[in-house]
Amino acid sequence: MLARQNRLTRGVDYRQVVRRGRRCGGRQLVTSLLSSSEGGAPRFGFIISKQVGTAVVRNTVRRRLKAVCAEFLDRVPEGTDVVIRALPASATADFWELRAGVDRCLNRLLAESVRA
Repeated sequence: MLARQNRLTRGVDYRQVVRRGRRCGGRQLVTSLLSSSEGGAPRFGFIISKQVGTAVVRNTVRRRLKAVCAEFLDRVPEGTDVVIRALPASATADFWELRAGVDRCLNRLLAESVRA
């Protein structure tokens, strides 16, 4: 589970990451990443719309994504915000498929941020 310090909670933070951050997409997820010069713990946010499914399905997807992101906390540098948008295909994905999608996107986005 993600601690409160590792979660995005304000709408303005979500908008900033989605609008200004770098993006990586897949069949089940779209991941946006924004690094800032200020420190602080890495933070994750999740956007799961009603297109994904019923409330039970959306909450299952959210719980799986939170567990995946808790595993990757040590790989994400301080001062980095990540927003993961679940697409409708995520409703039928299992934990390992979601984990692979997040892993692929984080690797790509973090490699780009090192080069930039």
